[in-house]
Amino acid sequence: MAKKHENYWELVWALARTDFKLRYHGSVLGYVWALLKPLLTFLILNFVFSTIFNPKNSGIQHFSLQLLTSIMLFNFFSEGTMAGLNSLLGKASLVTKIYVPRWTIVAASTINATLIFGMNLIIIAVFFAWYGFWPGIPAILTFIFFITLTFLLILAFSFIAAPLYVKYRDLSQIWEVAIQALFYGSPIVYPLQIIPQKYHTVLLANPIGYIIHFNKVALTENHYAPFWQNVVFAGIIVILFFISLLIFRKLEPKVAENI
Repeated sequence: MAKKHENYWELVWALARTDFKLRYHGSVLGYVWALLKPLLTFLILNFVFSTIFNPKNSGIQHFSLQLLTSIMLFNFFSEGTMAGLNSLLGKASLVTKIYVPRWTIVAASTINATLIFGMNLIIIAVFFAWYGFWPGIPAILTFIFFITLTFLLILAFSFIAAPLYVKYRDLSQIWEVAIQALFYGSPIVYPLQIIPQKYHTVLLANPIGYIIHFNKVALTENHYAPFWQNVVFAGIIVILFFISLLIFRKLEPKVAENI
């Protein structure tokens, strides 16, 4: 049984590597796009929002570093969920012609997004070095903690959405709009403190908004959410992940016929 599971994970890794290579195949810059795309997004937004309001006058320290880490994390979430959503339909020939456990296809798509995020960590490290600011060990551990929760959130969404998307093709359009709403509904291009206090609970009820806010203030301000609050939040994400596995198991038998 252990050997069987080992083979499954080898399959997941092989699919993830293939997707990663195919994504940039034929482009002039190749893998550089994995670094260039989020970097250009950051540079544009940093210029625009630094012009609209002066972060230092608003009492915001290290605004550029906060913006950079927030964009990278949100891109990880956005690309991971979109890849997970399209995973089964995008591998229709693999689903219908030969048998492979369908969960391996979904998992591989999210790992592909994780590989891209891993490359983006290089940009984060370079900018922190450029600004001469290094977070402490607790902040780095908090960053790793939130990356892990983001990955679990991506997996949970993907295991639910991938089999549903095979039947309901409108989900892709709906999720693209939802991603835009989540981007502006999360404290990415603006700090939470400039929003009226009465809206904080609503903004932090958004899981990716919670992750982004407490990640960036941990890295740049040495400020952390209460321990119990993080435990409850992590518990909710883990429960959601296991629920998604149950839903996937129920929907999986009809995937091939719906394609």
